[in-house]
Amino acid sequence: MRAFAELLDRLSLTASRNAKLVLVRDYLKATPDPDRGWALAALTGDLTFTAAKPALIRKAVEGRVDPVLFGWSYDYVGDLAETVALLWPSPADYRPNREPELAEVVDALLRAKRGEVQLLIEGWLDALKPKGRWALLKLVTGGLRIGLSARLAKTAAAMIRPAAIAQPPDPEGDEAQTALTAVDVSDIEEVWHAVDPPYADLFAWLEGRAERPSPDAPGRFRPVMLAVAIDEAVDFPKLSPADYAAEWKWDGIRVQAVREGGVARLYSRTGDEISAAFPDVMEGLDFDGAIDGELLVLRDGRPAPFGDLQQRLNRKAVDAKLMAAHPAGVLAYDLLAWNGEDLRALPLAERRARLEALVDAHPGDRLRLSPLVDYASWEALGRLRADPPVGAAAEGLMLKRWDSPYLAGRPKGPWFKWKRDPHVIDAVLMYAQRGHGKRSSFYSDYTFGVWTDEGALTPVGKAYFGFTDEELKQLDKFVRDHTVDRFGPVRSVRAERDFGLVLEIAFEGLQRSSRHKSGVAMRFPRVSRIRWDKPAREANTLDDVMDLLDAIESGGGRIAVASG
Repeated sequence: MRAFAELLDRLSLTASRNAKLVLVRDYLKATPDPDRGWALAALTGDLTFTAAKPALIRKAVEGRVDPVLFGWSYDYVGDLAETVALLWPSPADYRPNREPELAEVVDALLRAKRGEVQLLIEGWLDALKPKGRWALLKLVTGGLRIGLSARLAKTAAAMIRPAAIAQPPDPEGDEAQTALTAVDVSDIEEVWHAVDPPYADLFAWLEGRAERPSPDAPGRFRPVMLAVAIDEAVDFPKLSPADYAAEWKWDGIRVQAVREGGVARLYSRTGDEISAAFPDVMEGLDFDGAIDGELLVLRDGRPAPFGDLQQRLNRKAVDAKLMAAHPAGVLAYDLLAWNGEDLRALPLAERRARLEALVDAHPGDRLRLSPLVDYASWEALGRLRADPPVGAAAEGLMLKRWDSPYLAGRPKGPWFKWKRDPHVIDAVLMYAQRGHGKRSSFYSDYTFGVWTDEGALTPVGKAYFGFTDEELKQLDKFVRDHTVDRFGPVRSVRAERDFGLVLEIAFEGLQRSSRHKSGVAMRFPRVSRIRWDKPAREANTLDDVMDLLDAIESGGGRIAVASG
């Protein structure tokens, strides 16, 4: 555990992407199997322990430490793993022979029954020092929070392979050949779903000790192609409208629907299988190949807002009533494989033609074609982007070069996303809570509200990003200086008609919600500006927000209701 703990600690304190890559690469090169494989699974989110819950850890520490003291400490530190790691008291007469190895911890947790997990964790906490305890608890709860994406971890794994290994000349007198070439992260993503933790066969290939694992398993996930955000001032003068197809950027979730060799699966864009939550979609798909598209709720052939789809996400099972109320389907916009042929190297124009033929012949209404947007100039397309006829289910436009192959990752140039401008309101800061990881010492999670007819504030959302590090320090100071009450780790901040901090909040959408007192829920809210200059009484009202929601649901254009 010591090397893994050191890796997590250094990653959590490192902001540079390249520095993180080097840290993970060096760890994977220096650490033997199977420890490095389990570490890679943890870093990519492919290692979970269902029996190790935060409540179990709290129960363990409260058995050793006064619960009130623990509560005060947790409130101050703001992170469960860090609090327990610092506070955990090992028995005075306990002298461990050694610290547990990472593979030892993983193997024991994967085999353990629910009632055995607490004792295992307590024993390991006794044997480890604070940094190792912190890493252990982050591992078992799945909350690493170290600023490392799964793709970045795979990129680091690709870097452990030698660029080339020279071979001696063959007997026929040819020049020496190189047996290995550098591996790209897309090469790893191509085989990722054909290998299992702790990835011994993957590392054997990367180090030149074995052949590449076969990516040809039927029903496999293909690494997705992503778009870059367009810079209107810089990019449009260089681009010709005739070179790009335009289509709506649907407000659902990106999926890959695969049916091959009798295997049918539905994947999210990150490769997580979500077939079980959408059995109606899987039963309604009838083709041989792999389709890239958007999963949405479809009513009368029209995409519904994201809030409708959200009713069906993150479910292990779904009943007939929910499927009937929220019928899902796929809007297809690319064809990656068809009848055993890999189409990704073909230009988009040819892939699109084959996709149209497939959808035209497809039975039922679970698979539809994402229509192209007809336009003659960037100016005309901009007008459609600002006021799309499809209403709330489109969050902007996609631009794709007609001659582009389907390339894994986010290449610059072939595909662009041109999102609509966000909605904006002015709201008043009401509550604040400590963050996690590097932000555990700051109040960085902010609940904000708008005025009701009665002159009171009602919460409408929570934001924890959109501000700089310097602004975070200013916000944290405001919270500490103007706290009027405390509720566990949450501080209530002074917020009155004549005194309060106004935050300009940008967000992507609104939906009605019976779970929220205000009756609305925001999608992707973030702080776009701190309005130190604005009186709290001039923040927006709940009526403003409901008017915006009505406009969104009716398919109206983008509305910014910030009051100036």
